[in-house]
Amino acid sequence: MTAQDSATGHRTIAVDADPTGAKSARGGVLLAGLGVVAFSLTFPSTVWGLESFGPWSLVALRSLLAALIAGCALLAGRVPLPARRHWGGLAVVAGGVVVGFPLLTTLALQTSTSSHAAVVVGLLPLTTALLAALRTGSRPPRAFWIAALAGAAVVIAFTVQQSGGALSGGDLYLFGALLVCAAGYTEGGRLAKVMPGWQVIGWALVLCLPLAVAGAAVALPFEPVHLTAHGVAGLVWVAGGSTFLGLYVWYRGMAEIGVPRASQLQLAQPLLTLVWSFLALGEKVSAAAPVAAVAVLVCIAATQRSGGRAGGGTAARPGGGQGPRS
Repeated sequence: MTAQDSATGHRTIAVDADPTGAKSARGGVLLAGLGVVAFSLTFPSTVWGLESFGPWSLVALRSLLAALIAGCALLAGRVPLPARRHWGGLAVVAGGVVVGFPLLTTLALQTSTSSHAAVVVGLLPLTTALLAALRTGSRPPRAFWIAALAGAAVVIAFTVQQSGGALSGGDLYLFGALLVCAAGYTEGGRLAKVMPGWQVIGWALVLCLPLAVAGAAVALPFEPVHLTAHGVAGLVWVAGGSTFLGLYVWYRGMAEIGVPRASQLQLAQPLLTLVWSFLALGEKVSAAAPVAAVAVLVCIAATQRSGGRAGGGTAARPGGGQGPRS
């Protein structure tokens, strides 16, 4: 028998190059989507919370309760302290999504309706995608940006239509909230590739605990408290639902599918908030809302398809494995 002879013929074996990739992407979209649903309840819940607490007290108590939940979870899991190189990023997350965004939006909601605030903050997906591209070097395809800009244009047009062509005084707070929140999302999404998502928001909340305690101690004596069922329910949701659980699934989803792609799911958030504002607060919803909703959903579908072709967002460890997940 010569070296060229062989008793076994050539066979083609089908191998799935990435058997878990599609499932991981679907799971990431689902997790990020659950985060969007949680966030969409934030403004109506904040309006409820303002029935019982002043704006500064509400923000301080929100951060305090969320930090206590996070601290208990970290202690129960015996989670070690993050590496020193991660504390700067955690500080950005804390300043953006734990302090900056809640404070600025709460101040805005003293003069703006929940539905109006929601549509202004509808620019957050595009802002987050832009900051993520600058910070992480991500390069979504052109189709992604076209769909993202189209979605932002729909939100802007809907905002102008809702406000009668003029911006309110609270919009300055809302535009500031856009920038700090986008920075917190971008940095949190980056950190969620190297540590579990719940630990990212957990340590960011713990980092803010001294500030929350001091803020509550100063604000509560000066702002009257009138406890109502709505007020307490609103506080509990913004602390446990929006700030801890919502950010947990959000960062975990971003680690799976990437910050730019996940951010575009938030195009649906203003429209969801309009629904909750109508159901919980009795705010009027424009007849243009269903049209805007359909247009936004089309844009979301386009960003998800183009984002999927650009590649997933999971981090890769040396050796080809995926980074740690929550």
